[in-house]
Amino acid sequence: MSAAPYDADVLIAGAGVAGLSCGAALADAGLKVCVLERDALPGGRAASWPDLVTGDVVDIGPHVLISDHLNFRALLRRLGTEDDIAWQPQPLITLLDAGRRIPVSIWRHLPPPLHGLPALPKALRCIGVRDLLSNLRVVWHAARLREADLEPLDGMDAMRYLRQLGASERSIEWFWTSATMALLNVPLQQCSAAALMRVYRVMQGRSDYCFGFPKVGLAALYAPGCRARIEAAGGRVLLRTPVARAHVEAGHFRAFELEDGSLLRAPAAVLALPPQAYRRDFLNVPWPALSHAAHLFEPARYISVYLWLDRPVTKERFWARTWATRDLNTDFYVLSNIRPHTHGGTLVACNSIHVRLAWDWSDEELVQRSLQEVADFAPLAAQARLLHARVHRIPMAVPCPMPGTERARLPAQTPFAGLWLAGDWTRTALPASMESAARSGALAAEAVAASFGHELQLAIPVPRPTGVMALLERLPATPVKAV
Repeated sequence: MSAAPYDADVLIAGAGVAGLSCGAALADAGLKVCVLERDALPGGRAASWPDLVTGDVVDIGPHVLISDHLNFRALLRRLGTEDDIAWQPQPLITLLDAGRRIPVSIWRHLPPPLHGLPALPKALRCIGVRDLLSNLRVVWHAARLREADLEPLDGMDAMRYLRQLGASERSIEWFWTSATMALLNVPLQQCSAAALMRVYRVMQGRSDYCFGFPKVGLAALYAPGCRARIEAAGGRVLLRTPVARAHVEAGHFRAFELEDGSLLRAPAAVLALPPQAYRRDFLNVPWPALSHAAHLFEPARYISVYLWLDRPVTKERFWARTWATRDLNTDFYVLSNIRPHTHGGTLVACNSIHVRLAWDWSDEELVQRSLQEVADFAPLAAQARLLHARVHRIPMAVPCPMPGTERARLPAQTPFAGLWLAGDWTRTALPASMESAARSGALAAEAVAASFGHELQLAIPVPRPTGVMALLERLPATPVKAV
């Protein structure tokens, strides 16, 4: 095998949020970085591009941002694109439940958990007082969990955990099932209890969060800016250039092998790929922990259906359906109310999470079902004419947080000198998301820079609970044993 010319300090496999943010940080530190990406577009699972028919910028699948995404927002701030997010302070979200619109708001001026009081009357109209109160033990346990307390819960699925804590079947069906699908992209009975409680701790422990939506294409928030910084420092972002293998010799990283058999050498490298990329002897030496993670994490498939309608049908920017087995989509983004588009009608993106049976449906069936579900929320859509539609099938939205996956998450440091890991699935103390990817990129960049004698301080700690929840966190956690 021939060796490609040495012209980089650091090689990075993968041009998603993790790889590009890591590369930009290292470039800012004066290092020459070469990022290699399999696809024709940068952005990974957050890519975007203009639709060939309408010219509207569409994403591989819309992503909602959260104001507590501190690492991702810090990246955008450095790139000068943070103002390209449209924040929605109130309502927090609008739910469609059995045909009823339910705007859900929180009181940000009250300490947690009192911030959730406005939602209680609406919850009581959907489930009874007894069902609501059945979750008090869940709240009590979650409030006292710290990150170190979560790992023992990883061997239990979230449904069994909630039942052991006394949550009623009605509250599990109405709230927990929908929340888990929306926030973690996996059915409740297939979700690690540790992963669910981590997210729930944030929801009940902070009162200052809200959702945000990119006013530009999702990848435009960060991909062009990261690439510009990398290239300004003499580096490169090579598209359509997949890494076939990473070579380690005598415990040190040596080179990336490309698909044509050539070798690209550098003193340091970062692997910023999804876990399934490591299933086929990606490394030339054994690494049992990486192989275990690669086989344990399953991809969450999803489908995103884009609909162009000939007239405005709603003023909402975002809504979600409470989950039901008969439904296709879980959340809806009216992009024409968020970002500029090329006509005066409506552009709505419908997301179907953790798809199984619907994956093999025809595009026509997916479009018709999505049109019906949009009309369930916005009746004017039933009178609108469909101008255009696109169906995106995404084999991997995020790695499914199944039981056992929290223990399998790996840190940035690897057993091999000169080689680091990044990615939303690595050990970031966050659920797999753009925020987790950005934090992993920062952690990897800090470690790589230190190996070159540069000190970087980029990774922002995960937000801690506030208010009453902060006081309860100081109490010792009571373990819940699986039965």
